Amino acid sequence: MPLSKKSAISFIFITLLIDCMGWGLIIPVIADLVAELKHIPVNEASTYGAYLLSAFAIVQFICAPIIGNLSDKYGRRPILLLSLLGFGIDYIIQAVSPTYALLFFGRVVAGVTGASFTTASAYIADVSPDPTSRAKNFGVIGAAFGLGFVLGPALGALLSSWGIRAPFYAAAVLCLVNCVYGYFFLPESLPKENRREFDWKRANPFGSLKFLTHHPEIGGLALSFFLIYLGAQAVQSNWNFFTIYRFNWSEKMVGISLAVVGILIGVVQGGLTRIVVPKLGNNKSIYVGLTLYVIGLVLFAFATEGWMMFAFLIPYCLGGICGPSLQSVISGEVPPNQQGELQGSLTSLMSLTTIIGPLIMNGSFAYFTSNDAPFVFPGVHFLIGAICMLLGAIIAYSVLSKRPAKKMNAAGVPAMEPSVPSPNETV
Repeated sequence: MPLSKKSAISFIFITLLIDCMGWGLIIPVIADLVAELKHIPVNEASTYGAYLLSAFAIVQFICAPIIGNLSDKYGRRPILLLSLLGFGIDYIIQAVSPTYALLFFGRVVAGVTGASFTTASAYIADVSPDPTSRAKNFGVIGAAFGLGFVLGPALGALLSSWGIRAPFYAAAVLCLVNCVYGYFFLPESLPKENRREFDWKRANPFGSLKFLTHHPEIGGLALSFFLIYLGAQAVQSNWNFFTIYRFNWSEKMVGISLAVVGILIGVVQGGLTRIVVPKLGNNKSIYVGLTLYVIGLVLFAFATEGWMMFAFLIPYCLGGICGPSLQSVISGEVPPNQQGELQGSLTSLMSLTTIIGPLIMNGSFAYFTSNDAPFVFPGVHFLIGAICMLLGAIIAYSVLSKRPAKKMNAAGVPAMEPSVPSPNETV
């Protein structure tokens, strides 16, 4: 029996959670595995670990718009199931890999199938009939990432006691079981009348990014979206290096702090978003969220004690109300048969920040903690991230403030007009 819309959203949540947990599962063992395969110390293996991350991000950047466009032609369901199947195969490849080259190949496969984020986002847009519910449902994405970020590393550390490759097998099982479950129960969200033909010109990553410029509102908001995720790399790519250098944290303390990050993100985007966004509306949620992001990053930059990092995580993670609202506003600008293409473009933007963000953030951190720096400032990358967030806020405000004012209901969200449904609304 097909799932209801509510149950389908739950399935998407589980799918994204498994994607996040799958990578989180192998974090505790990936360094040792690379060192073992390359026959080098763990510190030297970190370079090869970076190659794995870059390969994944680059391939996902290329493939995300292709996956999104395929879902516009064939529907979301088959693409989601193929992505889960591909992830399962990838983890099996990595589990049995006798060489680093095969491990690298596995991450390339993961980059292709990892674009399931694109189709999952399009699925959420399909089954969300109005801006308010769309923002709430997009909060599922943040909740999945937050919870996966907590459960994945913890479970990976536990499973590693059974061997260095055990977490890979566990990740494969999770993906394949979810794929089988989805095959029997997940309904299609995109009606055949809303589908369109596949177009390679619209499916290449740079052509996909050009799609965002078709409407000025999308182009400006997409730039804001890019700057937000670029600024977030200040935390995502360099948290462990900074805290170990600045506060002499142990690996255990770094792990605890990341678990706290995951819990806070899950609470904010999985729960608080559903309360705050209907009251503030999408636009105000964007402004408030970005302001909190900026405050959190500036506080990180000037923290002098380790406990401060935990305290400053509160305003930073509260900024998470911004993401679902911004994505909801952007998705409301395109019709149903282009949601896959849009989400593919946004995923490409995110992948692009994953490619260049660590180079900027980690590079600035390394330089301003070296003897060549004019002054020592370990938190410089947090300030760079804050500047990115601030610019994103300015751009978002400049775009949204030019829109005609909409009537607001008692909940503080745009009221539904008693007229013919817009072609942008999904069913």
